[in-house]
Amino acid sequence: MIRHAYACEHEDSGLSGIHADSTDAEILQYTSQQSAKPHIFPVVPPRTWIVFIREGSNWARLWSVLENHGEISNDGTLRTFDLVASEQLADLRNRLVIGWRSPRTWRINATTAAGYPVMEIADAKPEPFPGFDRLALDYAQLQAVMREHRYTSWRTALTSVTGVYLITDTRDGRQYVGKADGAESIHQRWEAYAANGHGGNVELRNVNPATFRFSLLRVFDPATPTRQIDAAESHFKHALDTRRHGLNRN
Repeated sequence: MIRHAYACEHEDSGLSGIHADSTDAEILQYTSQQSAKPHIFPVVPPRTWIVFIREGSNWARLWSVLENHGEISNDGTLRTFDLVASEQLADLRNRLVIGWRSPRTWRINATTAAGYPVMEIADAKPEPFPGFDRLALDYAQLQAVMREHRYTSWRTALTSVTGVYLITDTRDGRQYVGKADGAESIHQRWEAYAANGHGGNVELRNVNPATFRFSLLRVFDPATPTRQIDAAESHFKHALDTRRHGLNRN
């Protein structure tokens, strides 16, 4: 676990530090560069890095969880690591505040951190719903929408409609047209995808959902007859040719 503090420059390397207006990309870059001195940073750092930002003298707010994919350079003074943001604790980013018991210590092991107290879990800032015709979610975003408090209004909106949706596998461009009708809302249908990646569809069971993108083609009032939604689904399968060149089997 790492706790960053705002500073003009990194005290160990002399590199530029971070400040209150630093972007996530800048904080990631700053985190990726560590001292080559073994007494300052572990020779073999762990796979998971949990990064906090200092708040006051003895509090720290969660910034993100990072996956360490290994060292990519080492000039004898500075080591650079390939770090990738993880979805672990994603719903607690900028919300979880812990007590940091050693104000001068910027790095601790997880076993030590396990005893640090949770001081606050702040309310998540609501994300405004963009509208049905502007919705395009990758798989990680879909999972966040289905579980995080800040997307409550999105779930409410998706519960209010049935309709026809599109799943695009961005690896190869293949598409799948599906529907939610009758008593099943778009929210219920997409919740199933968020849970297991395939939503019960045989066509998608053997496809990795990590590169799926979800969007809506047409929404309907829940009172709309099923035959009308079936007709719309059939039209989009034909228009997008997803039976011959996509992921639909029928």
